[in-house]
Amino acid sequence: MGVVIESEFWEPNQSICIFLFIFCVLSIFLLPTKPAANVLDHAPPGAFLRFQRKFLLLYALSSVMEGLWAVFGEYEFAYYRLSKEQMVTFLSVGYAASLSIGSFLGMISDLVGHKKLCLLFYLLHLFVSISKIVIGTPTIWFTSIFLALASSIFSFSFESWMVIEHDKLGQRQDSLNDMFWLMTFFESASFISSQVLANYFVDGNVFKNVKSVWSGASVLAFVGILFVTRGWKEARQTAALKDYQISLRRHATSDKRIWMLSWAQACVHFSVAAFWILWAPTIVADGREASLGLIYPCLLGSKMLGSTVFPWFFHGPLVIRIEEYLLYAFIVMGLTLSIVAYDYQEIGVLVALFCLFQACVGLVLPSLARMRTMYVPNEIRGGIMSLSFAPANAAVVLFLFLRSYQYIGNSTIISFAALGLFSCAGCMYIFKKWGKQLHQSSHRL
Repeated sequence: MGVVIESEFWEPNQSICIFLFIFCVLSIFLLPTKPAANVLDHAPPGAFLRFQRKFLLLYALSSVMEGLWAVFGEYEFAYYRLSKEQMVTFLSVGYAASLSIGSFLGMISDLVGHKKLCLLFYLLHLFVSISKIVIGTPTIWFTSIFLALASSIFSFSFESWMVIEHDKLGQRQDSLNDMFWLMTFFESASFISSQVLANYFVDGNVFKNVKSVWSGASVLAFVGILFVTRGWKEARQTAALKDYQISLRRHATSDKRIWMLSWAQACVHFSVAAFWILWAPTIVADGREASLGLIYPCLLGSKMLGSTVFPWFFHGPLVIRIEEYLLYAFIVMGLTLSIVAYDYQEIGVLVALFCLFQACVGLVLPSLARMRTMYVPNEIRGGIMSLSFAPANAAVVLFLFLRSYQYIGNSTIISFAALGLFSCAGCMYIFKKWGKQLHQSSHRL
């Protein structure tokens, strides 16, 4: 007589999201030197405060669009009845497009203006949504390319645009630091909102209501286009192509700080990409069952909490150099992924490790943005950022190819991500050894 083993369905305690929300609120409103009434009002009144609020609203809208396709991707694969091999191919095509085309979009953005690339971001999303509504299944391979290019633009163009507008309005560095962590915070919150929006559109029947998601995405893209075209007037770019090439070549080849910062950004980008590709298969490995839809907001809530820790290192008793706390953050991230890669864990332990990893990501992303402001000139910021993503995208394409032919396992990919994060810690140690002064910047304070 056979033995039937009942699998237990695991789901996180609902109080976890409540605790994360409470800790985020406390972390924000207990900030030293910050008025408890409204953290957004810390910025000086006038033109910059209006820009700050409008930009964060636009960035939140863009994040919802990015998150909508990320959350809905699994349902869309089911709708098209794609196999695992086809899913891997779908991802590989997208990352290959980011590598071959997206690597150069940052330089184009620096030359023609970041506002125009942000507008292209919405146009790509609008084209993808309309093509899915009109054509349907045959567009999936083309839309993987367009969505990948849109994600590439999202990763560098909005930040570069915000920094340039900040300098144009003549604001101090403190307000720019606030924008960095607020962008990470709003991005994570918007991804959670996109999950809610996708569930609302699908309404429990993906095969019946799939087109409602595409229609909703097209509406959001159209609103974004109107917001960009009528919301701001971007200053005309004055740099000539030859001057830009000279500046980019001079800084990219001679400044070791930019090299190390770019490597750190590439390793973080690869580890985050590997995480979002493999977190769900890792949790449900060996036939285990878990509520991924409830774990997802816990991960993003942890990232939100991590982003609220960033301003504490610039105000009050916790003021330390960026390199010092990033050194330990990268070590924690590397150890977290190492445990996941080399030791079988229960679902509860895995979720705790993943939440810790995401909390560190929430701290690291605005910190790297701050370091870019310190060492990378604004006129080549977009180009440096897009080029720094190239090694990470190449690594993802390579590992997806090897994984599709069963040459490596998921644990191998996670292990390489951990090694990259440990190398980031080494870069931060070198920065620390060089003894850069706290808050020292090549830009005007």
